Amino acid sequence: MHDIVGRDQAVAAPRPSLWARLRRPLLMLVVPLVIIGAGAYYLLTAGRSASTDNAYVAQDKVSISSDVTGRVVAVDVHESQSVHRGDILFTIDPEPFRITLEQAQANLAGARAQVAGMRQTFSGKGADVTGKREAISYAEIDLKRQQDLMKDGFTTRARLEQAEHTLAQGRSDLNSAVAAEANAAAMLAGAPAGPIERHPLVLAAQAAVDKAALDLRRTSVRAPADGLASQTTKVQPGQIVALGIPTMSLLVSNHDWVEANFKETDLDHMRVGQKATVKLDAYPGKPLAGHVESLGGGTGSEFSVLPAQNATGNWVKVVQRVPVRIAIDDHRGLPPIAGLSASVTVNFQ
Repeated sequence: MHDIVGRDQAVAAPRPSLWARLRRPLLMLVVPLVIIGAGAYYLLTAGRSASTDNAYVAQDKVSISSDVTGRVVAVDVHESQSVHRGDILFTIDPEPFRITLEQAQANLAGARAQVAGMRQTFSGKGADVTGKREAISYAEIDLKRQQDLMKDGFTTRARLEQAEHTLAQGRSDLNSAVAAEANAAAMLAGAPAGPIERHPLVLAAQAAVDKAALDLRRTSVRAPADGLASQTTKVQPGQIVALGIPTMSLLVSNHDWVEANFKETDLDHMRVGQKATVKLDAYPGKPLAGHVESLGGGTGSEFSVLPAQNATGNWVKVVQRVPVRIAIDDHRGLPPIAGLSASVTVNFQ
């Protein structure tokens, strides 16, 4: 009975399917083909590109500072606001600078009046010199007359000596008048007939006016370029800002790039102008097209604050990294956020 059941079960057992019979031969064929294909692809493409994930988005940043010292009365931008060149970022109280300008303008008017008075003085000194010369001419004529009369015996010795003394005194007075005229001319910068506006006193006063007017204009701190205002909360109304001290920052528009740090062994075939592909970690599905803009002039360690000095006996060779600037040709509408991590592949073909 048991033998009959066993034979029936053996007869009813299903035959292996076609896939079961071909699976092993196919695997034995496909796996070597995949390995051979991968090896061929590596041999064909090896050395035609270089990649690194040690890359970051960089962007020009401008530290905004004031050219004058004063109290902030208004902040005209907010964080990450887009601004254009010349837009006002914040305003410093202009009243002290307006008062300084008015005082400088008053000093300029006073300088012009002072120079006009010097001209009048110079004219008076010139007239004095002319009078002294006429007095000398009369004294010389009188002396000559007295000398002739003395020869004929018609005058006294005392009268002759008086004429000589008058002439000598006139010449001394002329020298004093000429010196006073020269001094007056010197006060007019040696150009008595020159324009008042060219006098040093007036020029100095005009310079003070220009400086005061410039400081007044500088109370409105403006954007030096197009970009995004950043760190605007560092400036608050009522705060005193000092001359030249950085306040907020400005990220310059349309001037961003990727700083890719390639191994020194990847630079053999790398040249300026070669095509590059940039993948931002923030947008992994949107690769950007770019090109090599420049190769660094030194490794990263050379530009560090404390460069490494391997002068000991336990020196270990470390592959250095060289910064390569990658210009982005097409942003594909993605905002250039400074500091984003990226992966860069440079195609050597």
